[in-house]
Amino acid sequence: MVVELGAGVSEGLSVGERVYGQANVVSGVSGALAEFTTAKADQLARLPKGLNFIAAAALPLTGVSAIQVLEDHMKLRAGQKILIHGGAGGIGTMAIQIAHHLGAYVATTATGDGLAYVKNLGADQVIDYTTQRFEDELRDFDAVFDTIGGDTYTRSFAVLKPGGIIVSMLEQPNQELAEKHHVTAIMQNTKTTRASLDALTKLVEAGAVKAHVDQTFALDHTRAAFEALESGKARGKIVVEIKSGE
Repeated sequence: MVVELGAGVSEGLSVGERVYGQANVVSGVSGALAEFTTAKADQLARLPKGLNFIAAAALPLTGVSAIQVLEDHMKLRAGQKILIHGGAGGIGTMAIQIAHHLGAYVATTATGDGLAYVKNLGADQVIDYTTQRFEDELRDFDAVFDTIGGDTYTRSFAVLKPGGIIVSMLEQPNQELAEKHHVTAIMQNTKTTRASLDALTKLVEAGAVKAHVDQTFALDHTRAAFEALESGKARGKIVVEIKSGE
C-alpha cells in the first residue's frame, strides 16, 4: 500500500492505494523484505481487483517474465507449439497458464507431484524428466521457454523446427546451436514496468491466470523461506508475509 509519494510523482498512483510490483535491490531500490520499502513509481501498478497481498506478491516477476517471453519475444499464437521447462516452478506456472490462454499447444517438463499440477494448469503434454528425454518425445515445436539452463537448454534446440525460437531465463544465447538448427536464441532480461503489470492485471482479472502460492512464511522465518525455495520442490511461489492480516 502506498504510504507516501516521492517528489515528482504526479500521476498513476495515490497515497492509500493498494499496489503490486517490484522493489528489488538490483533495480536500484531498497528491497522488498521489509515492512516499508522504496520503489520506483513506474515499476508499480494497482492491485488486480479481488486479489489479496499474498497472491499479489507471487505475481509480478513470474507473470511479467512470462508475458515478455511469450508475447514480446515469441509472439506466441493460437495453434503454435511451445515447450516450457520447469512447468511447476514460479515462472513455469505462469507461462503454462498464459500459453494455454493464447491457444498454444503446451508441453512441459515436471516430475513427482508436479506432473498432475502442471496438467491442471493447462499443459497438453507432460514429460517426466526423470524417466523421459524430452527431445525423444517432441518434434517441430515453434518455441521453447527454458527456466532450467545447463544441459536442458542445449538439448532443447533439437525439438525446434527451422524458424523457431528458444528463450532462456538463465543462459546466454548459444549462437552456434542456433545457426545449426536455423532458429533464434534469446536470453530473457525481465524488465518490470507499469505497462507490463497492467497487462498482467488484465489476465488476472479475466481469470486467465491465477497466483499459485506453495507456502507462506513470516518475515522472521525468511531463511526457512529461502531454504524451501532452494529445495526445488515448490509448486508455484514461496511468499514471505511482512505483516499478518494484510
